Amino acid sequence: MSKDKITTASVLAFERSFDISDAIFAQQDNADDNKLSPVIVTEKSVRGTISNRLKNAVANDPTKLDAEIQKPNLQTVDVAALDADKDTLVVTWSCKVLPFLGKPSVCNDIEYQKELEKTTQDYIQTQGMLNLAKRYAINILNGRWLWRNRMAAEQISISIIRKDAEKPIIQVSDVKQYQLNAFDYDDKSVNNLAKLIEAGLSGKEFVIFNVEAKLKMGLGQEVYPSQELILDTGKTKSKVLYEKNKQAAMHSQKVSNAIRTIDTWYDDNAQFPIAIEPYGSVTSMGHAFRQPKQKLDFYTLFDNWVLKGEKPSLDQQHYVIAVLIRGGVFGASGKE
Repeated sequence: MSKDKITTASVLAFERSFDISDAIFAQQDNADDNKLSPVIVTEKSVRGTISNRLKNAVANDPTKLDAEIQKPNLQTVDVAALDADKDTLVVTWSCKVLPFLGKPSVCNDIEYQKELEKTTQDYIQTQGMLNLAKRYAINILNGRWLWRNRMAAEQISISIIRKDAEKPIIQVSDVKQYQLNAFDYDDKSVNNLAKLIEAGLSGKEFVIFNVEAKLKMGLGQEVYPSQELILDTGKTKSKVLYEKNKQAAMHSQKVSNAIRTIDTWYDDNAQFPIAIEPYGSVTSMGHAFRQPKQKLDFYTLFDNWVLKGEKPSLDQQHYVIAVLIRGGVFGASGKE
């Protein structure tokens, strides 16, 4: 069948190649790194002030405004902090790297699947997985996945430990030597972790490793696990933190989002990387950096590459493959 008669499969999905666990929060005294204890989420009630922007109906009425801003703002919130005699946060999680062979997990059109696999195999054979693996490796070693905790720490070290190994295979004593906006590092730690990830993506070996970060925060300092999204409007707390077995933790999705924040190809003059997403959406900024009208969104690039044989630039090839590594459902729903 010729390419012009092939259309995108209505059912098409790729399984993710990175299985990442929740990140668990523990603590210790920097002077005694053999004794670990959990970071516990606790609850407290606070009396604050009204500081939010008020509705026009209130703001434009002096009587209502005066009454409103004098009210106390009573809240019950979750908090997570180190004990008064602990100064170091210890965060651990595991990463399983599954093979990316360019084959969809589900596809209901055999002719389309043949063209798709031909396209992905061409990339794998000519480019390999090392370019992308290096970016993932840097995002693990630079501590991006620690989010606010990274900024609040005086000193951060990271260890990479293979399953059942007694000693770390990679140790970085100063995570902040790696900037968050750069992917051009070429040192032993980065290269060794990149090769390990590449081996997993290429299916050369089964790859699973544990990541442990130690952050010197200060005695009794607050730390920052994930905050739960509460959909129940009858909530009793204004902030609920994520915990696992009553221990503060970070969602696996939040860690994963940081690891795949490698897209600097959305703009020729990109000032910062964004997470790999089909439309380059960054919800915290309320903006999509890869809009269809610019023809740099995943679906435009992907369809042109597979259906029309229009190979995108090398940077955009990296992006398209990274979206498939991310996994998801990409079928043409409602196809006529």
